Amino acid sequence: MAERKAFLVRLDPALHEALQRWADSDLRSLNAQIEFLLRDALREADRLPAQLRADRDPGPSSSEE
Repeated sequence: MAERKAFLVRLDPALHEALQRWADSDLRSLNAQIEFLLRDALREADRLPAQLRADRDPGPSSSEE
């Protein structure tokens, strides 16, 4: 697995709570949920770098494919 970069993100408390609840319901950590959402947004915008297209979702497998 590739090395991860750490950085600080400041979030509105309500946004943080909503993301945490979503992560909990998807059985992901908050960090993994945010990464999942960012990857999905990049994929939707056709801006996902080629080396990330082969990487798997950091969370549990989904039956929605």
